[in-house]
Amino acid sequence: MHGMMMHRPLSIIEILRYAAEAHPGTGVVSVRTEGDIHRYGYAEAYARVGQLAHALAGLGIAEGDRVATLAWNGYRHFELYYGISGMGAVCHTINPRLPAEQLLYILNHAGDRVLFLDTTFVPLTEALADHLPKELTLVVMTDRAHMPESKLELLCYEELLDGQPEDYDWPELPEDTAASLCYTSGTTGHPKGALYSHRSTVLHAFYIAITVARSLREGARILPVVPMFHVNSWGLPYAAPMVGASLIMPGHGLDGASLFDLMEREKVTASWGVPTVWLGLRAEVEKRGRAPADLDQLVIGGSAASKSMIGFFEGQGVDVCHAWGMTEMSPVGTHAQLPVSMQGLSDTEKLEKKGKQGRRVFGVDLKILGEDGARLPHDGKAAGELFVRGNAVISGYYNNEAATEAAFDAEGWFGTGDVATIDPEGFLQIQDRTKDLIKSGGEWISSIDLENIAMAHPKVANCAVIAVAHPKWEERPLLVVVPADAGDPPKLSEVHEMMLEHVAKWQLPDDMVVVEDLPMTATGKVSKLSLRKRFAEHRLPDAG
Repeated sequence: MHGMMMHRPLSIIEILRYAAEAHPGTGVVSVRTEGDIHRYGYAEAYARVGQLAHALAGLGIAEGDRVATLAWNGYRHFELYYGISGMGAVCHTINPRLPAEQLLYILNHAGDRVLFLDTTFVPLTEALADHLPKELTLVVMTDRAHMPESKLELLCYEELLDGQPEDYDWPELPEDTAASLCYTSGTTGHPKGALYSHRSTVLHAFYIAITVARSLREGARILPVVPMFHVNSWGLPYAAPMVGASLIMPGHGLDGASLFDLMEREKVTASWGVPTVWLGLRAEVEKRGRAPADLDQLVIGGSAASKSMIGFFEGQGVDVCHAWGMTEMSPVGTHAQLPVSMQGLSDTEKLEKKGKQGRRVFGVDLKILGEDGARLPHDGKAAGELFVRGNAVISGYYNNEAATEAAFDAEGWFGTGDVATIDPEGFLQIQDRTKDLIKSGGEWISSIDLENIAMAHPKVANCAVIAVAHPKWEERPLLVVVPADAGDPPKLSEVHEMMLEHVAKWQLPDDMVVVEDLPMTATGKVSKLSLRKRFAEHRLPDAG
């Protein structure tokens, strides 16, 4: 028996149409690359998104086409999220911090037709010009007065919108239509694409609005420090309009002082981002002796937040919600907002719980498996590889069968590559990563990629790259080398020189240690665990 209900497909553009009608005056405040502040309400945003869709159609964009963005958090980027997906095309956000090799791979693998870029990223695009896909149209997200001089043929965003009708006849798309594409450079080899649908995106927005309700409520003023090129800013550009919250977009000024001033001026109530950013804000709060006046909640994810950081902000009267997720999960999987039943715990006990990654959001199932593939109990003690499933979890990687095959178990659950425990109250705690990735300032560095390059150096017999704690970047890479000739080890600068041909400068190891041999596991692999223990106290040269 089927229920006798209408079937209306879930659709991203419906979020903005709703916000325009139900919350027309609430909207987006943006610090622009032009240097000023721009504000408008959701009704005005919706009208401009209509103009944008007409402009995209004019550029020849059709359903299913990929349209790329290289941009900061701002209102034009917000418009692209809705205009591209609304007309049935795919909004492909690109992380500008990736090395050139990966940027080009992503643009070519996605087959992007148009690239929208902020003025800041024109030099970056010029540097890649000779290797860009031939038919790629470039549009700079500014007005005619601020268009940069360039050898490239550049269109102007505001000119494309100018004079276009505000009404667009949005197609009624099947809800599993592709809506946006994010690549994750989480492991070795090429980045892999997660292709989200209208359905998964709208459901994910519901899930976080319901779960992280302290941030996402009507009248809230939310500052997404997490970039819109990191898993769609964790879903905030969709969830905020849905609940009638304003978005305060910081542009590229993410240092502590800029964030503090913006929060203060715009009466920001909640802000979401990775731990590295909060270190900067923390220093500013210490300097001024107080937190920004209206700040009520920080949501911290992307890598583990230290208890000292959580305790610091809680001590300033700011609630800290630790969260965990992955690009492959749209991304939010868990949150450590404490339930009412735990409000009576001592501060130490509360901090213990808040330091974990937290309970699952609705729509996400978790299981941990032992090495034999059997399920482990949720007793807070048994640690196993974490697998997830849900409506906003990928079922495969975009055009990448090999990666897809490796990522799922026999029951169709996605393997996260994280080792975790889950306690009886449902709190997840990530113990380690099976892939030995290094996470620096919320960005992945693949130890295996760096090792493979270093191994090619004639003076290196064997090597390993491990994560070492860093006060600012959370983790930085340390290169551990067994030299070919004990009397003549390589210089770190020589290895850096080789690495720079393949990776970005910020991914280079900060330091090098020479050892006689590397510890091995039973299966003949280098034991990263032993190395991490051995060098746990290692002081990096710039770590103060």
